[in-house]
Amino acid sequence: MNLNSKFTLFSPVKRQLHSKVPDSKLSKVLGVIAGALLASIGLELFLMPHGIIVGGMTGLSALLAFYTELRLGLFLFLLNLPLIMLQRWKIGGFTSLSILGLLVLSLGSFMLHPFPALTSNPVPAALVGGLSLGFGVGLAIRFGGALDASEKLFDWLRSKWSLSTDALIWLFNCLIFVSAIWLIGFEQATHSVIAYIFVFESVKLSLRGIRIHVSVMISSRKSEEIRQEIAFYLNRDSSYEEASSSQNALLHCKCHRWELSRLKSVVKNCDPHSEITIKS
Repeated sequence: MNLNSKFTLFSPVKRQLHSKVPDSKLSKVLGVIAGALLASIGLELFLMPHGIIVGGMTGLSALLAFYTELRLGLFLFLLNLPLIMLQRWKIGGFTSLSILGLLVLSLGSFMLHPFPALTSNPVPAALVGGLSLGFGVGLAIRFGGALDASEKLFDWLRSKWSLSTDALIWLFNCLIFVSAIWLIGFEQATHSVIAYIFVFESVKLSLRGIRIHVSVMISSRKSEEIRQEIAFYLNRDSSYEEASSSQNALLHCKCHRWELSRLKSVVKNCDPHSEITIKS
């Protein structure tokens, strides 16, 4: 690699995520219930009326609901419950909050099924429905529950097969979307891909938390040069922390999320071997 080349937003850095969640049982129960209800709203009031599906067991449940014309909530419960029980006896990591999330999601889907869609346009439905479902899933996970048991299953299968968890999830979701093209048409499958992307991103956002500013720690041999460049290009002050080694010094800086790409470029152009840790 050419060390003189410019580094950009895609330069590798370390990231530490700190999501503080209240420890009380009541707050966890309420958080899982709120996440499951939000997910059921996204499914029944936006995605399902337009034939839009997503990945995982939720997507498989939607396909079966379209094919059999039965309620989505029925398949959400029937398909996820055996996986949760398998998680209880074989895989580990079982919690009662997972059962709670599954029950609320299924019941919420049953209750919302008779209501009409909140939009007649499939594109906004894919966007809003994907955000609602993703934030709901992320909220439930953040408070210790789960609305889709497929990921734990793939983690367990990874130890038995030669594929990684990500590869198994990718193959499973590809099968769902290919089946969607055959069952509900190409246009709906395209909208389904859009919804899936929004679900994926909103889950990450809800787990990470929404914070405008982030704290950045920079370990480098050229810390003074980096400090001056940050002040010149970003107009941000940075301070020295304790030395991370006999040669490297540790800089601390706070910046806006939108400035992260520029900050990373400035740091890596000064010292390509520096280490950046983002605490969000």
